[in-house]
Amino acid sequence: MSIVLQDLPIDQQQAVAHTRERVARLHAELPRNGLVVWTAGNVSERVPGLDLFVIKPSGVSYDELAADVMVVCTLEGTKIDDGTPQHLSPSSDTAAHAYVYRHMAHVGGVVHTHSTYATAWAARREPIPCVLTMMADEFGGDVPIGPFALIGDDSIGRGIVDTLRESNSPAVLMANHGPFTIGKDARAAVKAAVMVEEVARTIHISRQLGEPHPIAAADVASLHDRYQNAYGQPAGPTPTGETR
Repeated sequence: MSIVLQDLPIDQQQAVAHTRERVARLHAELPRNGLVVWTAGNVSERVPGLDLFVIKPSGVSYDELAADVMVVCTLEGTKIDDGTPQHLSPSSDTAAHAYVYRHMAHVGGVVHTHSTYATAWAARREPIPCVLTMMADEFGGDVPIGPFALIGDDSIGRGIVDTLRESNSPAVLMANHGPFTIGKDARAAVKAAVMVEEVARTIHISRQLGEPHPIAAADVASLHDRYQNAYGQPAGPTPTGETR
């Protein structure tokens, strides 16, 4: 039986509405940070307490994205009757996002971009080596390469899950495709997308000067632990009202 948004309890409808607002707002960070062109890329977020997630519609310009056009899907990737026009189908990467949510319960947000430098590493099918303290902090090691997979079914999602299941990294470079990032929510996944492009660019430039030096595994582990568990302020509302 198909889900109708208006039939859900009011508190669940409100949870969906708030998630739509966050996802619409976070999409603006992709062009702002130079991670996408035209209509490429997507952000999704799991709806708290529900087996649903919100993702952008396919082929819609970023300047046209607003909360009321964000598409609500089940964890099988099926669009629900959410009040959006029937012609607004979810992103072509929806099956990949859905697979991640079904198989990684701790993931609350997924992002995909075709950012230039990270995608260049993906085209070479080469991991980004951990040669910066920033990488140790954010990724806990190399940014890995995932397998080549065609778009349209859950093959990409399988590659993401299989690659990141045993990795500290919240980012994977899918071979010949581009970066996918995960996080506890969509904001964290967007941050990971910004950071993977930054380190991909920096290390590419470093290689033009010579071979960069790796950081010892013990130091990577120490840096990652400090950053993940001691850096920053205690969790709480940010100035924008979001949770850190």
